[in-house]
Amino acid sequence: MRALLIVLDSVGIGHAPDAAEYGDEGADTLGHLLDRVPWLQAALPNCWKLGLGNIVNRDPVEAPFAAYGRMRPRSAGKDSTTGHWELAGVVLEEPFGVFERFPLSLISAIEAETGVRFIGNFAASGTQIIEDLGPEQLRTGRPILYTSADSVLQIAAHEERFGVGRLYEVCRVARRLADAYRIGRVIARPFVGTAGAFVRTGRRHDFSMHPPGTVLDAISEAGIPVTGIGKISDLFDGAGICASRPTADNDEGMREIANVWRRTREGLVFANLVDFDTAYGHRRDPEGYARALAEFDRWLGEFLPQCEGDDLLVITADHGNDPTFRGTDHTREEVPVLVGHGGLAGDLGYRDTFADVAATLALFLGVEYRGPGVSLTVPQGAAAR
Repeated sequence: MRALLIVLDSVGIGHAPDAAEYGDEGADTLGHLLDRVPWLQAALPNCWKLGLGNIVNRDPVEAPFAAYGRMRPRSAGKDSTTGHWELAGVVLEEPFGVFERFPLSLISAIEAETGVRFIGNFAASGTQIIEDLGPEQLRTGRPILYTSADSVLQIAAHEERFGVGRLYEVCRVARRLADAYRIGRVIARPFVGTAGAFVRTGRRHDFSMHPPGTVLDAISEAGIPVTGIGKISDLFDGAGICASRPTADNDEGMREIANVWRRTREGLVFANLVDFDTAYGHRRDPEGYARALAEFDRWLGEFLPQCEGDDLLVITADHGNDPTFRGTDHTREEVPVLVGHGGLAGDLGYRDTFADVAATLALFLGVEYRGPGVSLTVPQGAAAR
C-alpha cells in the first residue's frame, strides 16, 4: 500500500480563527492571489477538478475527483516545523521561542565553541541581509547571523570564503545550544557571488529540534518505509525517515516525487515543495507565487495517472504566507486538504487540527496511533466528535 503526502509550503486559504493573536487577521494567501492575478484560477484546472474550488467556494465543481476540506491549526505558532509536526501528530501547546535579537548568552556560547565571531544578529529578510552584510562577510570571514518573525536562527556565509562544510559544523553547534531557548530551526544559508550580485544556493540545510514521537516513527517502526522529499528530513531531524531526497526547488521536488513514487511499492512518500514560501511568499511576489502554483498544477495533471485506486494521495499545506499581506513573514491561516483514495469523495468540512492527516496515514497503513486527530477517510459525523 502506498501513501503520498504533498505539502505545498505556505499555501494557506484564509486566516485561522485565532489569527488576530498573531497579527494576521485578514490574511488569505490563495484567496488574495486569485484576486490579484486574474489568470490564476484558469491555470489550476487539475486542482479545481480535485476540489480546490469547492474548498474556497469559487466556481466549485459538481463532482470533484477527491474529498476536500479545510484544516485549522491547533498548535501554537505558524512556522514550517510547527505545521509539519502537527501534520505528523504533534500538537504544540507552547510555541517555539521567537527573538528580535538572540541573547548574548547564546551567541557567546556558539562563538566560544566554534571559534567564529558573528556579524548581524537582528531580524531581516534573508536576501536583504546578504546584500547588506555580504561584502563584510567576504572581507572579514565572519558569518552573518539573523532571524525573522519565526523561530529560526539563520547563519549565512559565502561558500568560497567560509566553506559549506564549516558552515554546517557551526550550525550543528548552534542547534545543540539553541535547544535550551526552544528555537525551532537553525538554518545554514550559503551564498555565492560578489557585492551587488550575491545569490543564495541550493545547499541550504535546516537543523530542527528533535520531535517527540510522531506517526512517522510509528510507520517506520512497523517496518514500513518512509521517504522524505525536500526539507522533510530536516524538519523532523531525521526521526521516522528511512530515506531522504533533499531538493533545491519545486522543479527538483516534483521530479523526485515522480521518480520515487514510480519505484515505491509500499510505504509513505512525504514531500515538501518549498518555493511557494521561500521564493515568493517571503519576497511578497504574487505573480511569481501564481506561476509556481500553475507549474505545480501542470505537473499534477501529468502525475495523477501514476496514482492507482488503492493508493492514498493527500495534498495540503503547513501555514500561510500571503504575498499581499504586510511584512514578509508567515501568516496564521487554515490550509486546504485534498484526499484521493478509491472512491473517496465529498466535503470533509472544517477539521480542528492538521493532525487529522496523521490519523489518516496511520489508519491507511495499518499502524497503531494514539495521537490527536480523526482520519479524513472516516464519515463526517465521526470527525465532528
